[in-house]
Amino acid sequence: MTQFSGNVHAALEATCRDHGGRTALTFLASGEPGAARVEVTYTQLLAGIAQAANLFRARGIGRRDAVAILLPSLVDTQLVLWGAEAAGIAFPVNPLLQVDEIAALIQAAGAKVLVAFGPAPGIDIWEKALKLRDRVDGITTLVKVGGGPVETPDVVDFAAARSAMAPTLAFADRAAADDEAAYFHTGGTTGSPKLVIHTHRNQLAAAYGVAAGIELTPDDAVTNGLPMFHVGGTIISALAFLLVGARVVLLSPSGFRNPSIAANYWRIVEETGATLVGGVPTALAAVGAVDPAGHDLSAVRLALCGGASTPKVVAQRIEQITGKPLREVYGMTETAGAICIDPISAPRVLGSAGLPIPFCRVEARAVLADGAVGDTCPPGVAGVIVVFGPNVTPGYKNKAQNRGLFTADGWLITGDLGFVDGAGRVFITGRAKDLIIRGGHNIDPAIIEECLLAHPGVRDAAAVGMPDGYAGEVPVAYVVLKPDRADAETALLAFAAERIAERPALPKRIIVVDQLPLTPVGKVFKPALRLDCAERLFREVLAGEALDMITVQQDAQRGLVIQLAAAPDLSLQSRVATRLQNYLVTVDWTEA
Repeated sequence: MTQFSGNVHAALEATCRDHGGRTALTFLASGEPGAARVEVTYTQLLAGIAQAANLFRARGIGRRDAVAILLPSLVDTQLVLWGAEAAGIAFPVNPLLQVDEIAALIQAAGAKVLVAFGPAPGIDIWEKALKLRDRVDGITTLVKVGGGPVETPDVVDFAAARSAMAPTLAFADRAAADDEAAYFHTGGTTGSPKLVIHTHRNQLAAAYGVAAGIELTPDDAVTNGLPMFHVGGTIISALAFLLVGARVVLLSPSGFRNPSIAANYWRIVEETGATLVGGVPTALAAVGAVDPAGHDLSAVRLALCGGASTPKVVAQRIEQITGKPLREVYGMTETAGAICIDPISAPRVLGSAGLPIPFCRVEARAVLADGAVGDTCPPGVAGVIVVFGPNVTPGYKNKAQNRGLFTADGWLITGDLGFVDGAGRVFITGRAKDLIIRGGHNIDPAIIEECLLAHPGVRDAAAVGMPDGYAGEVPVAYVVLKPDRADAETALLAFAAERIAERPALPKRIIVVDQLPLTPVGKVFKPALRLDCAERLFREVLAGEALDMITVQQDAQRGLVIQLAAAPDLSLQSRVATRLQNYLVTVDWTEA
């Protein structure tokens, strides 16, 4: 795979040689009119990256050492992240995680330097950083970015320390293409976090692939409201644009999580001259609900969506607003964010993830009875999606977690279900782990979700499997209603019954909630919904029993576990065992 030789910093140097005076970054402090705005040229960006890299080298970071990064989306975040990759290995971490979770991740990465946002009202990152410095073995340096002054000893102020560094790399051992560039933590939707290795080749292949698919030019500008600890914010909506001399508009430190960004999104698009808009489906749903009236969106040439399959109603709304077709980007952390893209040079096919990016190969392979991956499926026949190419990770940092990640012939097993048609287009129909299996009948939750999202009163919907004593599990759906709507669950069930032809897919019940649980980048966190509906069920099944506690957890070894607390009573335990005997669940008893 010699097409992506060199390293990320060398690629950015090449961009700077051609586009040094052009704007690389536009940072908006918030979405409010008149908010502070910072512009950074490519010359300034590259110099800042080199200074950050030199600072990390001065603090002991070598080619195989990691820099842990706890930062919101700032200009300095770009300098820190790409500087860490130039000097060693970048490890951006979700700062919203709890201290114990972050500590475990940093320990696993073996990070020597911790970079964190300084003290600021309403933000607890700095407090977490101080605890982490004391708790995690191996951290030798704490670097403060932004925020207020601190009196903590031995803290390195990033701005002051960087300004003392040379604006070009001051070390000779540049990274090779297959050297590790970054670790990204993933598994947040499965409850089993892993550190995914990105090589420089992985990131360049994914970024150049996206740039080719949507035909990026230096005249393009993208709105980036995704966090930098996610590949969508780092590779797809940043590096791909920086490699061609385009402009990245950073939508405030908290991105789409900032309510003022969604509320003012179309004004921001107009004022920044953005040519590409996009995000994950939940972000697009939020901005799609904002009236664009009065804003000139004529500069927009393309809308992008990634991170999850886009509901048709969301895609139609964004297309109605922009007047341009929405194109899908399909990828995962293990492929540096990109596998396929719906190329603008070909007609858009609604529901397709598009074509594989250059030098990437995609197949659907049969799933055998024992769960193993079998032979390649014929065109149009669904199976598990597997991927091979320069964008594919060499694996997880903890090699023990690589079990089941690759096929025997070295293809990445994505865990997604789908098919490849005769023209090579890839269609994703669901996640293998999200399948609802009702009495042996495989149900794609997207069938239920698309139906409910077409209801005029439904803003969001997610379908999961609820335990069932007869069928193993049955489908249920969670819905969020639009403001001023109070549609009854019975009416929603009737609506679904009229439109879902696959009778086993009819939801057994519909649960109206104020909001769906989301991952930090806006994907629906379905494990939480599966536990919630299981707990609701078992409270009903065990109604009337003298129990002080009923909670449900998912255990990696034992599967679904129901935790019960009660006074010691053998007859009670016997009755509970009888009531639960038809369910695939383990019972843990705690004495009340």
